[in-house]
Amino acid sequence: MEDNKQHFRHIMLFYFKKGKNATETQKKICAVYGEGAVTDRTCQKWFAKFRAGDFSVDDAPRSGRPVEVDNNQIKTLIENNQHYTTREIADILKISKSSVENHLHQLGYVNRFDVWVPRKFSEKNLLDRISACDSLLKRNENVPFLKQIVMGDEKWILYNNVEQKRSRGKRKELLSTTPKGGLHPNKVMLYIWWDWEGVLYYELLPENQTINSNKYCSQLDQLKAALDEKRPELVNKKRIIFHQDNARPHVSLMTRQKLLQLGWEVLIHPPYSSDIAPSGFHLFRSLQNSLNGKNFKSLEDCKSHLEQFFAQKDKKFWEDGIMKLPERWQKVVERNGEYVI
Repeated sequence: MEDNKQHFRHIMLFYFKKGKNATETQKKICAVYGEGAVTDRTCQKWFAKFRAGDFSVDDAPRSGRPVEVDNNQIKTLIENNQHYTTREIADILKISKSSVENHLHQLGYVNRFDVWVPRKFSEKNLLDRISACDSLLKRNENVPFLKQIVMGDEKWILYNNVEQKRSRGKRKELLSTTPKGGLHPNKVMLYIWWDWEGVLYYELLPENQTINSNKYCSQLDQLKAALDEKRPELVNKKRIIFHQDNARPHVSLMTRQKLLQLGWEVLIHPPYSSDIAPSGFHLFRSLQNSLNGKNFKSLEDCKSHLEQFFAQKDKKFWEDGIMKLPERWQKVVERNGEYVI
């Protein structure tokens, strides 16, 4: 059995170096060795390890000397997915959650709106943010385009949500706590697309399902159908300006080709910039407030809460989120690229 595991890991590494993704690799292995030979979750775990620069196919030691992890491994994981939780990073690298937190502190990362960002930006990050925001400000002054923006983003939704409390001595920073009942709380990933008039399309992806380029392109097809129905004037005039972050599935070659096929312009968005993403600074803050203290028994309970939350928001709520963008861009320029709380 152990020999089979090692063999499958060597195959995973082979396909990783060939540029295949985890889901494609899992399907190839099961096609040869039978259904269930290896799970998609296992492939995702090993691919994350490979992306972090660790190409060993051996199991991490379970006892004795602690596993040594380089800061660069964690930095690579964060750069690939800024939404990773400390527990997920710990599981991938086979280290303790407290060790992950120590590394993140050393690297200077802080969590803003469920996204890891540098406490202090590099000079390049600052210049990229200033350049992007200045360009967007001037463009909107010349030809207003905010009502053409379709905003896409994602957020983890926990089944059990405790109240978030402010930490003493740290203004404006929330202490994010998790239920004491377990180390791995049930959660789903919310993917949502919206504009100044309201929600266009959303999807809940359970924890055991993963997002890759194929899945993301499928979601874009669903979004296209929603736009055809709800915003035909934008679609017919080919005036859609698409706003997304820089997560790996969003910037892959497959996704870029899909967006080109759809004829959507992609709005410039510098890395580590959830402060100038309307979902981050507007929608998700309000959503999290509605979630605090709520417990869900099932995916349907979670969906029911979201439906109610969306229905309670009037048009002004969605309009405010988009129309605040120029103000946020201006603040980034005035603060020389620093993060806007």
